[in-house]
Amino acid sequence: MSEKKDAYASLKIGAFRNFQLSRFLLTFAVQMAETIIAWRVYEISGSKMALGIIGLSEALPFIVTSLFGGHAADTFNRYKIARLTIVSFVFSFGAIGWMMSGDAELLKAYGVIPIYIIVGITGVVRGFMAPAFQSIFPQIVPRELYANAATWASNTWQTAAVAGPALGGIVYGYTNIETAFAISVGLMVMAFFVFVLVPMKPTPPREKNETLYQSLTSGLKFVFNKQEMLGAITLDLFAVLFGGAVALLPVFAKDILMVGPKGLGFLRAAPFLGSVVMGLYLAYNPPTKNAGKNLMWAVVGFGLATIGFALSKNFYLSMAMLFLTGAFDNISVVIRQTILQTFTPDNMRGRVSSVNQIFIASSNEIGAFESSLAATLLGTVPSVIFGGCMTLLVVAFLNWRMPKLKELKM
Repeated sequence: MSEKKDAYASLKIGAFRNFQLSRFLLTFAVQMAETIIAWRVYEISGSKMALGIIGLSEALPFIVTSLFGGHAADTFNRYKIARLTIVSFVFSFGAIGWMMSGDAELLKAYGVIPIYIIVGITGVVRGFMAPAFQSIFPQIVPRELYANAATWASNTWQTAAVAGPALGGIVYGYTNIETAFAISVGLMVMAFFVFVLVPMKPTPPREKNETLYQSLTSGLKFVFNKQEMLGAITLDLFAVLFGGAVALLPVFAKDILMVGPKGLGFLRAAPFLGSVVMGLYLAYNPPTKNAGKNLMWAVVGFGLATIGFALSKNFYLSMAMLFLTGAFDNISVVIRQTILQTFTPDNMRGRVSSVNQIFIASSNEIGAFESSLAATLLGTVPSVIFGGCMTLLVVAFLNWRMPKLKELKM
């Protein structure tokens, strides 16, 4: 049955369900922990730049290792790599929770530097985790269900990202850091055991012998030779880089909207809630018919909603604007993932995925640094307005320079 007739087609595949449940638990746990870390770091330092450095300390190691992660995913067993990286997350976030617990003597002695170091280690882990997970995805669903599976994969991630920050802020607000991190690390352990239920499949054979350098750079060459793929990735890159206000949410929650850690949890959850609602709509109405135009309009909507959030002084209006950023962003995610899975050969999925992750996933952390730097130089509200305006300019530029993307239909 085609995906247009059955919106739940990919969910009827057992391996895909277990894979997504594992991703849900892991994403929930990580988002929960990262919300607490951001709030605690801002409490300790009182610095907007400190929030940006959290993202930068993860992004730089991730960028350095990601191409190697893509090579590994196309060379070694992807499933074993994924398992190992989940275990590494358990120990890394467990260490951060331990450092923050009790009287936090280590943080009193060295400030937030130990947190940056462990976050940097998680960046290395992510460099290997992301290509492995992305390469497994198309091995467990048939090609005709890629768009449907991409929609549900996005829904899974976004649903976890709705609940994770909200629960993180609420648990931390009502209990303590020890309880919040115990829940987070426990969920990561559960994610590991659920992932073990996903049956292993062999890594597709390589078509030719390559040197390590050739293997590492082949993903870059492939992406840059596909205008549709490069354009989709570039749009997401700059939208997140300039338009993301998430890194500054602790500042908005504490100093502008004055809603505390509980309010921060709901602000963090709002864009993800918008993405979930949009994802449910996209499961029945895939955005791929006029993929290029839909992608560009979605990024325009994202930029306008970002500007609206920056101008808002009302907590509920701010929630609504963040909700819209998530809704528009999910359209972009589904289209981009469908393009990647459709255009990429099986034996290059790890390396192409690593390039995508460098552009997209790291842009969240580098965007957090950019937002924090801009907020320090321009002020919090003007910096977010600037980011939204830059997002709109990027859409206009790519609409002019990449006609193949604009005309893409799938």
